[in-house]
Amino acid sequence: MRKIIAATFVSLDGVMQAPGGPEEDPVGGFEFGGWTFHYFDEVAGVAMEELFSKPFALLLGRRTYDIFAAYWPYQKDAIGDVFNPATKYVATHRPDSLTWENTQWLGEDIVAALRRLKKEDGPDLLIQGSSELIQTLLANGLIDEIRLMIFPLLLGKGKRLFGDGAMPAAFKLVKSQATTTGVMMATYERGGEVKVGSFATQEPSEAELERRKNWK
Repeated sequence: MRKIIAATFVSLDGVMQAPGGPEEDPVGGFEFGGWTFHYFDEVAGVAMEELFSKPFALLLGRRTYDIFAAYWPYQKDAIGDVFNPATKYVATHRPDSLTWENTQWLGEDIVAALRRLKKEDGPDLLIQGSSELIQTLLANGLIDEIRLMIFPLLLGKGKRLFGDGAMPAAFKLVKSQATTTGVMMATYERGGEVKVGSFATQEPSEAELERRKNWK
């Protein structure tokens, strides 16, 4: 069974918009495009090489597809060498304009298509960027692994990784490493359902009982 892996750059306040440059995604007046640039070091580079060293198919939302399709076919480097021949599955309402080699449309029902793909043999499905697609998949419990590079920045606005509609789930940390510039790289896998408990005393005070009543 194939896994769906979301691998993304994210700020401390959860923003993932336009990490690579000012012109990447200025939608909504976002003014901090390129916020990852000054934090990359050899440690981060090795981690990126490791991520792309295993077979994968790309899973992309339409905006990220457009960004990648306008860039990677024209690059002669290690990432371009793996991205260009890789199969790309794209969520879009405009399938006729998917021109990047080896690109496939997911169809009208994205969730059903991905449930079907996960059951098939083949390489894992790797999400890059694609904030809206990630939130759709989180809402349907379809992401198996989350790989974050967490940058020591507060951006205050922009497209965020997590929204209010995610399906509740526990994850377990399976790998972590810090770079020399303070970026925390963390890999999480699904860990079952959310478990809850209480630190409250066995006999709540009258004040506590009143608070609970007022907060309902």
